[in-house]
Amino acid sequence: MKTTFKTKQLVMLGLLSAVLLLMAYTPLGYLNIGPLAITFNVIPVALAAIVLGPVGGAVAGAVFGLTSFLQCIGIGGTSAMGAILFDINPVFAFIQRFVPRVLDGFLLGFIFKGVRKATNTYVSCAVTGFCSAFLNTAFFMTALVLLYGNTEYVRELVGGQNIIVFICTFVGINAVCEIASSTLITGAVGTALYKARLIPSGVRSSDS
Repeated sequence: MKTTFKTKQLVMLGLLSAVLLLMAYTPLGYLNIGPLAITFNVIPVALAAIVLGPVGGAVAGAVFGLTSFLQCIGIGGTSAMGAILFDINPVFAFIQRFVPRVLDGFLLGFIFKGVRKATNTYVSCAVTGFCSAFLNTAFFMTALVLLYGNTEYVRELVGGQNIIVFICTFVGINAVCEIASSTLITGAVGTALYKARLIPSGVRSSDS
């Protein structure tokens, strides 16, 4: 049984990584609005963390982060902001695009396990989906400010605002759409995966 479940886990990781690549290199993964883009790639990352735990979430996050960085140089699409940041400092661009996604996926594995101890599968999956989008935005913007805050490009974006106000207004509708879609879809798909026995049974027997 243990070997069978590990095989299922590896298959799921492969499938979710393939989904991430498909979404990254087609219009399915991004909806560009201004300098930022609404990304739906946080959903497979959340699902990987749910099914595979922190390590699986981190691997999926790494795939997401790598495809995001490659868009800075025009591979698999183009990120207007990413291209500018890459021109300023390519190493910082890699860190800003890659590390937040790995950290997001890693933490989601713990978040799902923690929340699931207190509630049912649907709620714990939905909360994980919410956190996936929220933390992705929070880590992404924090890295932007920390790494590029002293550059002319970011100073012009901030425009003298309080940094918290800037982040909230800058991400705006993008973050709201990401959080809403990730919460709803992750909750539904995660529950379906549980019913398909692709998620280990947790401490609660009343999951639904």
